[in-house]
Amino acid sequence: MPSTQTITDLDPLSPRLAARGHGVIEVANGRLVSVTPRWLPKQVSLAEALLWGRAAHARRAGDRCWLYYNQPRRCPNYLALKYIVSHRGASFATFRRATLVLDRIAEIKRIDAIVTEVTNLRISARLLHRWGWEPHLENGWRRHYIKRFYGHYPRPAPAIGASLLAVAAD
Repeated sequence: MPSTQTITDLDPLSPRLAARGHGVIEVANGRLVSVTPRWLPKQVSLAEALLWGRAAHARRAGDRCWLYYNQPRRCPNYLALKYIVSHRGASFATFRRATLVLDRIAEIKRIDAIVTEVTNLRISARLLHRWGWEPHLENGWRRHYIKRFYGHYPRPAPAIGASLLAVAAD
């Protein structure tokens, strides 16, 4: 499957989504645009996140967010949330939608847990706890978190409804 092929169907039986271990979720204006599989995992450094990421964020306007995830070959039951890129006008709803799509992908792939390192200090431990994340590898100054599923996947809040993961038709 070419890496440029995008997936807009988050159906639990989507074999294309389940087969690819790496991808990027694109959300714009609070709505899912696509999930694009990648051949190789996203590699990111702390310097890239702090220097290039901030500069790119400041230059771009609009309500858009990309979330990169990897499924390590040595740990096939886990996803790693590697990197989030957003425009400076990205809303909380757009960011939240991207994280909910990742939860849905974890459910489709029958993933046990998602792990991440949070470098943005504006993302609080309280918010992460509210969204189901727990501190993980609590040593040093780095903020590692894990979101465990083990067969029990979150459902969207009733107020959000079934349209939560709707594909942008515009």
